[in-house]
Formats: sequence, C-alpha cells, structure tokens
Amino acid sequence: MSISPFTKAQLLPQEETLEIAREKGELFIGIPKETYFQEKRICLTPDAVAAVVSNGHRVLIEKGAGIEAGFSDANYSDSGALLTSDTDKVFACPIILKVEPPTIEEIKLIKPKSVIISALQLKTRKKSYFEALAKKKITALAFEFIKDEDNGYPAVKALSEIAGTAAVLIAAELMVNAEKGNGLLFGNISGVPPVEVVVIGAGTVGQFAARSAIGLGANVKVFDSSITKLRKLQNNLGQTIYTSTIQPKNLLKALRRCDVAIGAVRGNNRSPVIVSKTMVENMKKGAVIIDVSVDMGGCFETTEMTTHDKPTVIKNGVIHYGVPNIPARYPKTASISISNIFTPYLLNISEYGGIENAIRFDSGLKNGLYFYRGILTNKAVGDWFDMPYSDLNLLIF
Repeated sequence: MSISPFTKAQLLPQEETLEIAREKGELFIGIPKETYFQEKRICLTPDAVAAVVSNGHRVLIEKGAGIEAGFSDANYSDSGALLTSDTDKVFACPIILKVEPPTIEEIKLIKPKSVIISALQLKTRKKSYFEALAKKKITALAFEFIKDEDNGYPAVKALSEIAGTAAVLIAAELMVNAEKGNGLLFGNISGVPPVEVVVIGAGTVGQFAARSAIGLGANVKVFDSSITKLRKLQNNLGQTIYTSTIQPKNLLKALRRCDVAIGAVRGNNRSPVIVSKTMVENMKKGAVIIDVSVDMGGCFETTEMTTHDKPTVIKNGVIHYGVPNIPARYPKTASISISNIFTPYLLNISEYGGIENAIRFDSGLKNGLYFYRGILTNKAVGDWFDMPYSDLNLLIF
C-alpha cells in the first residue's frame, strides 16, 4: 500500500478566496484655476490639501486658483501643495479636480487616460464635449451624481443648503437696496406685522429657505405637490408652519399677500412653470421673487436669467432675481462645503489603490462615473444626446 504525501485534511477541497488585494496608491492631483464666468470656487481648501498631502499624495495647484474663495497661494503652499503658473502642467496631472466641467480647449491639454472629477451640468453640455472625452480615453466623474450611504446626493444637497439659505438673505437685501424695493426689514419687530414669505418646493432648497426665513422672524408658507415632502419638511423644521399642496386658488391668495416668493421646484428636463404671468401681476409692487430653479428654466413664467453683476429685473413692479449659480456668490462657504465632500472620496480612492478599485468597492462613487476610459457609461447622458452607452458592470470586472 502506497503512502500519500498529503494528509486527509489537505486532500479535502478548500474554499478559494477571490478578495482583491487593496494596495494604497499615491495620487497626483491637479487643481487648475477656474476660467468660467463668475466662478470663484475651488474644490479643496488648504486644510483639505493638508489632509491629502499628509496621506502621502501630491497636489499641484495653479497659482491664484483659490484667491477669489479667500485662500491665498501661501495658504496652499503652507499646507504642502505644489504651486505653478503653468496651466499645461496642472492639466497634465493624472487626476484633475475642477468645479466647472473642463472646456474643449482644456480637454486638449489633458493627457490621455486621465481622470477628471468635476460637475457635469448636463443641461449646459454639448455633444462635442463628450466626443472630446472619448477621443482622449478619459475617465470622468460628475460630483452631482455621486451618492452617499443614505442614497442621497451629497454635493447637490450641500449646494442646495447654501442656495436655500442665500435666497432669504438675498431677498432681505433686495427689499431694502433694490430700485423700487419696499423698505421692509426681515425681522420680528414688536408691533410690526412680520414679512410674508412663500416658498414653492419642499426639497432641500425649500427647507433651508423656510428655516432661514423663520429664523429671521418671517411668516412662512410652503407649497409642494408632495404631501410626503411637506411632512418631512415640518419634521425637519421641528415646528408647525403653513403648508399646502399646489392649488392655484390657495397659491394665488398667498402670492397676493407675500413680500417674498422663492421658487425651488426641480423637474426632470425642465422645472414646471407653477406661477403664471397673471399671478405675478397680482403680486404687491416691490415684492421680491427669487427663482432658484432658473438654471432649469424657472418655475415663475416671468423669470429671466440674470448675472451676479446685474442680478435683478423689474416686471409689473415686482423685483425678479434670476441668477443661476447662487452658491458662487458665497465662494468661501461653497468651497469648504465642496471640499468636505471631495476629501473623503480622494482618500478612499487612494486607500483602494486607484479609481478602478474604488469604483468596484464604492457603489456611490460608481454612480458618479459617466465616462470610463473614453466609453460613455451613463444612461441619462446617452438618452439626452442620443449617444451609445455601455453598462459599467460589463467594463469593470
């Protein structure tokens, strides 16, 4: 009888482990200066850069990139960032971080197979943008598509919080400073009837607008077509306020009396027009409209897109504010908010050993990917531009 060189236990079938080994990867991140009109924000604050650098990564920042957000070149240099005035050098980095999507000219500077993390702003893109990404075999992530563990969109939420709060502060300024403003103070002054505010839309923007207006002593009415959203808003505010579904009769009555109306309703392709021209004609002279949905067409029929330089238009005696990028008015706050979201993702990408492994392990990050090595992977983009797209799961094994 021959003796086996193996024990009985060794001959039993063993489970095969297929866990992918995680190796930390060093990141080299480039942050160019934003060139888009009135864009003053930057993706990483000096504190965030210090955290990224202390984890063994390199950050190359174009000189002056953070100045308009209140961060000097010295702040970044002290935090361990490398600084350069050579734009081409920044765009040559393997990972590029931007607030606004890169322009066609900027894409030409990017090296093939690089990674871009920025906003996408789908409604403002052209087909040529995606064709340029495909040509360079670029991997691109849109921060407004990235999901968190609660299945929410953290970047959208953060900027919506700023937009909602800012809408009330802007209205308070316009009521006093704008031409034909009615000179009312946002504040619960004894013996003086409070300012009346109507908020249309009970999402994050609506909630933060309502919270700020209540904090300043205003009388607030919130309208939304979703009872669930109205209920959630009341719970989050922790107090009972006037809420109503969107019914023309109730809405018209509230708009006639209000001093400020804030529009915060999003749609799939365009915001629904909820307030007609006739309703606006019935509003008080000197009342203020802040249409936060203006980037999607606006929910007031009379809304006109304006800029931070000339933010208001007066129609029927009503002051209309139609600036599409409200958070850019507060670049420091917005930059800190964006930076708080970016930093953990960057550290995770390095922890997982690069973007590909990070996408395998993090489904929220995977949701933000719309281009993978020059192949379109996002259905919404494919449908919008009538372009072929591939399922990411078939590309990443």
